[in-house]
Amino acid sequence: MQRTILPMGFLASGINSGVRRYRPDVGLIISEIEAVAAGVFTLNECKAAPVVYCQNILPSTRIRALVTNSGQANAATGSLGVENNLKMVNRVAQELGVAQNQVLVASTGVIGVQLAVDKINEAIPELVERASQVAENFALAILTTDLVPKTVTTTVSLSQGVVRITGICKGSGMIHPNMATMLGYILTDVVLSPELAQSLLKEATDLSFNMISVDGDCSTNDCNFLIANGASEVEIKNAEDLLVFKKALIEVSQFLAQSIAADGEGANKLIEVQMLGAPDLEVARRAARGITLSPLIKTAIHGEDPNWGRILARLGAERVPSAALDLMSLRIQGVLMYEQGQPKVFDREALRQKLKQPKVKIEIDLKSGVESATAWGCDLSKRYVEINTEYS
Repeated sequence: MQRTILPMGFLASGINSGVRRYRPDVGLIISEIEAVAAGVFTLNECKAAPVVYCQNILPSTRIRALVTNSGQANAATGSLGVENNLKMVNRVAQELGVAQNQVLVASTGVIGVQLAVDKINEAIPELVERASQVAENFALAILTTDLVPKTVTTTVSLSQGVVRITGICKGSGMIHPNMATMLGYILTDVVLSPELAQSLLKEATDLSFNMISVDGDCSTNDCNFLIANGASEVEIKNAEDLLVFKKALIEVSQFLAQSIAADGEGANKLIEVQMLGAPDLEVARRAARGITLSPLIKTAIHGEDPNWGRILARLGAERVPSAALDLMSLRIQGVLMYEQGQPKVFDREALRQKLKQPKVKIEIDLKSGVESATAWGCDLSKRYVEINTEYS
């Protein structure tokens, strides 16, 4: 198996602390030098203790570590949850010899369960000792109902030299980011200011994690972090550098976002919705996400049923202007099904065969403007119901 290498100056680890039976359940990312960090967080008003904590200290220029536990979300846990969150942060800070506000934290798992902080804190020294330059153990430690860890790494050539971007995320259910349970960690050794890091992260998130949906439930714990430690000493010196770095950051984010959608609870198929020719960006984004969210569309795709009328109905429900609906074309797996207000003749059985593929692409051209958006989701299966009736 090819390993995912972290950028220069970063280390990571993941072990089992005893909170979960088998899998690693606590992970740690360390920056060997002080790093710039930015974050975007859930808009859910029921925010977990680690979310509130990180919102209060980011953006920052002094971050040295990020600890994450899985199995317990530390959400809806009251003042004790806040206290336990600080205990975990302080234990990491103590072990690394850094200040409390130099340690970030994230949690994922069952809501309303107090953190088993004593077990987690006993594992911190071993976490530090086992830290290495590969991402896989950390990626395993943050999983909940995910079937596979999600990592990606790439190098980017800038005018002053080469930098690395490594992304790690988790998410399978309760996925409808609005800034799943979704946690994202993007690490880079480029030199960034806090302001640029925040701006880049928000743009990349809007084009990736904020364009996926598994079940329409916005989590209490959604976080996405960008941590740049500048260990390469390579700066973004000009507009071309910025364009190249931004493109790579968006590609890393979109790869991770698609990985979450493809690994949706009980999912068999990744759904990609490409919306073209929209009169404005809000219409494009809302309509594309609405299609990935619709249980009727998701179940039709699961059953390999080319019931395109459900897509048209959802577009109307998402307030796509009627004039655009009269002009639009609709293709599923490249097959034209509807155009300029009229259904088109197509080979239903041939399309059913194409719907057996692991990725289903829906293309809609509203022919009413120049804006576009792409969203990702997954089908809805019986297994999704089984997973979520057994989760806690």
